[in-house]
Amino acid sequence: MDIFLRLQKVADMMGMSRSTLYLRVKQGLMPPPVKLGGRSAAWPEHEISAINAARVAEKSDDYIRELVARLYRKRLASA
Repeated sequence: MDIFLRLQKVADMMGMSRSTLYLRVKQGLMPPPVKLGGRSAAWPEHEISAINAARVAEKSDDYIRELVARLYRKRLASA
């Protein structure tokens, strides 16, 4: 079972603002959030953890874009 993290928690974990977080989504450096309802969205915790681990390991932005694409494809395939 996935734990979903809301925007403020993800922003805190990533050390960035809301606007930067959505800029990273646009740049392909973060997956888009999962829509939970009309005005509610969140990210699966394991996706945020994987991206943070890649950042700690000093992986390149290109590597992280590939990681995000893999995570997103896996999310869609498991739906």
